[in-house]
Amino acid sequence: MTDRQLRVHTFTDPTVRTGPGLPRAVVILLGLAAVTVTVAGMRATAWLLAPVLLALVIVIAVAPVQQALRRRGFPAWSATVVLLLLVYGVIIGFGLVVFVSLAKLITLLPRYASRFDELVTRATGVLARAGVGPEQLREVARSLDLGKLLPYLGSVLSGLTGLLTSVTFLLALLFFLSAEAGGFGTRMAALTRDRPATGAALAAFATRTRRYLVVTTVFGLVVAVLDTVALAIIAVPLAVLWGLLSFATNYIPNVGFLLGLGPPALLALLGGGWRPMIAVIGVYCLFNLVIQSLIQPYYVGDSVGLSATVTFLALVFWSWVLGPLGAILAIPVTLLVRSVLLDMDPGTKWFAVLLHLSGDGAGRARRGDGRRLSPDEP
Repeated sequence: MTDRQLRVHTFTDPTVRTGPGLPRAVVILLGLAAVTVTVAGMRATAWLLAPVLLALVIVIAVAPVQQALRRRGFPAWSATVVLLLLVYGVIIGFGLVVFVSLAKLITLLPRYASRFDELVTRATGVLARAGVGPEQLREVARSLDLGKLLPYLGSVLSGLTGLLTSVTFLLALLFFLSAEAGGFGTRMAALTRDRPATGAALAAFATRTRRYLVVTTVFGLVVAVLDTVALAIIAVPLAVLWGLLSFATNYIPNVGFLLGLGPPALLALLGGGWRPMIAVIGVYCLFNLVIQSLIQPYYVGDSVGLSATVTFLALVFWSWVLGPLGAILAIPVTLLVRSVLLDMDPGTKWFAVLLHLSGDGAGRARRGDGRRLSPDEP
């Protein structure tokens, strides 16, 4: 047995003791205390941690573009500039479309105020016939006031200055991370030579993250185009905005479909009545529910090696820890935690098996020739 094998055996075999050590219960309690303190610290610094993680995920996603430019003979600085222009262009273009669409939405809502009041009156009548008390009906009617929504949307639009500050911080992070990404391959090679398990785990994290983003982006684009065309045919206002919303919510596992359905369905109800709303719900159930909830999870789980249960729990947990961005970052951050806590330590393989975490994805564990995939192979 080599020295390395002896160290691993000593660490993973509970029957081998290197000293008196601490009781198992004390170790468990200390571990739980450390996790609690870490999570509390992450929640307290979510305003900083979430943009940093988002910038890291974006740089990992577009790093192959920079590497391809370098292979074609581009200097390091020009490859970085092209990468930054690409990322900045996508972010700024997406932001401009959303800003203009929200401004149009604010101008459209007053047209539907009378229609909204009519629907509320009908709904309260139905509730009254069902036996709901008059005081409760008045409370419901006061809460369902479209006029209260207009100042809220106006404050959201005027509060974009704070959002611009966050976007500026994100763009600065992307600049520095992109500039550092050029020498990342050399540093990873040195790390892999010194600590093979650590290097392999980090390489696997980058590969799984790219696979997840590629699969999610492809399905998101398909769903967004289908939704936009369908909403335009149904004559729902701002179909492009709702298509973009459908694309963005596609990065939120499990419940993104519901978040993207609400606004266009409500606007269809206000603009045309029940039939357009039912048509919108039917279209979203056909496209979004089938693609996002049935087909896409199969390919996502296959590409990253996470079960559906782990994906759902990750969504709930990271949304609670990091806020709204945590819903979008749930899968990448879970992959990072998996690489750091499980893949780097041979002694935690049992926990990965318990959580049904596959190494390279269920369907990609082996190629057709029977060769195992390497951690950094796309």
